[in-house]
Amino acid sequence: MKVAVVGAGKLGIAITQALLGGKNEVTVIDKDEELIGRIKERFDILTVNANAVETEVLKGIGISDYKLLVAATDNDELNMTVCKFAKDLGCQQTIARVRAPEHVAQRDFLQNSMGIDFIINPDMACARAIFRTLTETYNLHGGRFASGGTIILECAADEISGLCGHKIKETAKQLSGVLIAGVSRNGKIIIPNGETEILPGDVLFIIGFDKRIREIEKSIHKAKQYTGLRRVMIAGGGKTGFYLAKLLTEFGIGVKIIEMDHARCEYLSQNLDDALVLNGDATDTNMLAEEDLGGMDAFVATTGFDEENLLLSLVAKQAGVKKIVTKISRNSYSQLTGQLGLDMIINPLEISAASILRFVEREGRVVFSQMIQGQAEFVEIVAEEGMPITQNTLAQLQLPEGVLIAGVRRSGSAIIPSGSTQIHPGDSVIILSLLSSTASLEALLNK
Repeated sequence: MKVAVVGAGKLGIAITQALLGGKNEVTVIDKDEELIGRIKERFDILTVNANAVETEVLKGIGISDYKLLVAATDNDELNMTVCKFAKDLGCQQTIARVRAPEHVAQRDFLQNSMGIDFIINPDMACARAIFRTLTETYNLHGGRFASGGTIILECAADEISGLCGHKIKETAKQLSGVLIAGVSRNGKIIIPNGETEILPGDVLFIIGFDKRIREIEKSIHKAKQYTGLRRVMIAGGGKTGFYLAKLLTEFGIGVKIIEMDHARCEYLSQNLDDALVLNGDATDTNMLAEEDLGGMDAFVATTGFDEENLLLSLVAKQAGVKKIVTKISRNSYSQLTGQLGLDMIINPLEISAASILRFVEREGRVVFSQMIQGQAEFVEIVAEEGMPITQNTLAQLQLPEGVLIAGVRRSGSAIIPSGSTQIHPGDSVIILSLLSSTASLEALLNK
């Protein structure tokens, strides 16, 4: 389908890359010549160096022939206006990046009045993912991910006797009839294989049939439970820090926010009644010590700089903080974090790109999707004739790195797949994919 992306910044690039994985025809519009130049160097697509709020620009690309326009600039008002103009000019669907809390509070009104079909808020999405990780241990989607008797269970590897220290291919006795689809280790989601060794502290995502999964769940007495979280320190009072603090304080958790900008501190103080807002430099180790960093149950680094977030997370780790969450926007940095021992690393760009794709596909091949720890997603799709996944057995498919076929439903029966399994058109297929592999997944599903 034809898609226009307005905004050639980091989010625009992430969205473009994901859409191209699905063989969509993408046009990128931005008034910044330098940003457009980077897009030209990276992708073989149509680019327009112009201001998309000018209706003649939209008419010039034939916006009435486009299925979708995504407005992803840093300006909320510009994004909403472009969506309104595009819709009035005949574009079928529009998506706007909207970040300001004032706008999010009247989300439904804005969508209806501006003709916006979907609002993406990377900061809110990050905050919610972090909040879930910090506050509760839970089974995905209430314990049931897909219909047809298939369940995905999240549990600690230590809770199942005899798993730790063994490779996955050696766990058939303890985990007969199920599949370990994903492993969360040191803040990163891993797509495992038979040679992957299960280590103490790993969190496992296990998929299997209703009865068998419930037997495992009963044996470990794993029910929805809240952690003993009481005190959280947030470095960075931007939008992600604000949304997270609001969620945590409403949940009854004590929150300290450290923010350098004085005016921003005043805004936070006025809009967060129960959070302690501190005006200071979060990289000042003396200040962190004075504010009892080591006594915190969790530390979250959400400043606008990846390097600073990584540094602060290491400081918190050395101070003995048990739960550490770091916001990272560069994929190159996320590859370095596996050895840091952080509980969660989250990339708002990947979350946004994946969310947009699932919205576009909600009435098509995708039946359901569930994001886990802000880094990966379980997706249930209906296989169609011509998709690459229907061409060979799973062993012969050579699935891209970061993608796993976790379950198949066929004619009312559920299948835990093996290398000899071949997917047929009409099958419902459950896939676990890293968000960084979203483009590869789209190519795998493209007819």
